[in-house]
Amino acid sequence: MADASPPTSPDAATEIAAAFVLPAARLADLVTALRMEGYAVHGPMVRDAAIVLGPLADAVALPHGWTTRQSPGGYRLERRTDAAVFGFTHGADSWKKLLHPPRVRLWSAERQGADFVVHEDAPAPAKLALFGVRGCDLRAIAAQDKVLLHGPYPDAEYAARRAEAFIVAADCAEPSGTCFCVSMGTGPSARAGFDLALAELDPHGDAHRFLVRIGSPRGGAVAAQLDLAPAAGADIAAAAALADIAAANMGRAMDKDAARALLPAQRESAHWQDVAQRCLTCANCTMVCPTCFCTTVEDTSDLSGDIAERWRQWDSCFTFEFSHVVGATVRESASARYRHWITHKLSAWYEQFGESGCVGCGRCITWCPVGIDITAEVAALQDLSQRDPR
Repeated sequence: MADASPPTSPDAATEIAAAFVLPAARLADLVTALRMEGYAVHGPMVRDAAIVLGPLADAVALPHGWTTRQSPGGYRLERRTDAAVFGFTHGADSWKKLLHPPRVRLWSAERQGADFVVHEDAPAPAKLALFGVRGCDLRAIAAQDKVLLHGPYPDAEYAARRAEAFIVAADCAEPSGTCFCVSMGTGPSARAGFDLALAELDPHGDAHRFLVRIGSPRGGAVAAQLDLAPAAGADIAAAAALADIAAANMGRAMDKDAARALLPAQRESAHWQDVAQRCLTCANCTMVCPTCFCTTVEDTSDLSGDIAERWRQWDSCFTFEFSHVVGATVRESASARYRHWITHKLSAWYEQFGESGCVGCGRCITWCPVGIDITAEVAALQDLSQRDPR
């Protein structure tokens, strides 16, 4: 069995002990090795004209030969001219849905005579293998760890799922039009927090292969089962060159340091009204964001009144009831809700968690129905502050 040591923290620097080469034809062997170790393997696949995350029975389900074209409010799945497995960025969902599920039952109660008996649901431990995690999403997992694992009130459900999560990262070679991970210091290569990391090389020919980097003892144990050949210097250099090309071709950019100082100072800016005229307050941005963690609880009962349940589910600061306290809603307007979200994400997170709450994945831009672009909004506020510094 693989080493059952605690998960590598995406906050910690990963020591790369060795690098190996895995022929593309043997990628299925890695999936099989993980399944043999008892992991439920989840990874990207094509479904409903999008790339989504789902359970992988084998490597055949991976999106071989597919890519995506993303823009503000736009997403298209397209065929590639080669056999690349990771020749895309990401879809709407993120690994958050596996580690911090959208809906979890907390307890149930059943009437027994004149009394109720409460059954508290224990966290469901699961050996999860996350296959194909990008650098930006590694940082998002680190952010969730800070809140839900290492914060003052650890979440038992998250801790149970995170404890044995095995992470297979995948370096990005072709960022989408809405990516800006370089600005946020989160990609395009996986830097830390993985057990194994893959860099795809030469997907267009017979030399199609993966550079495999070891990021943890249990990653090394799984790799050892595959009997891989050591990587040559040329393979390591090729992977580094692809990362450099990807970094130079980001679809977006953001000055995160400027945003941190700018947003609190622009609380009364008239620009928020401009955003409000476009924003639908649909909460898409927070649902697809890999770092947002807000939840609410819902109590339900059956028609007889004999069974009651309490469920926890994702919530959003864009919903009207989210800021309802003492008989009133604090943020009634769309402008107030958008201002709160972007200010918290890009500025207040530093005070709470020591870093930005944005990892530059661009999901909020792609999946906004009206194409609101977080990088463009920061740039617009910067421009306004320079023209009118009051």
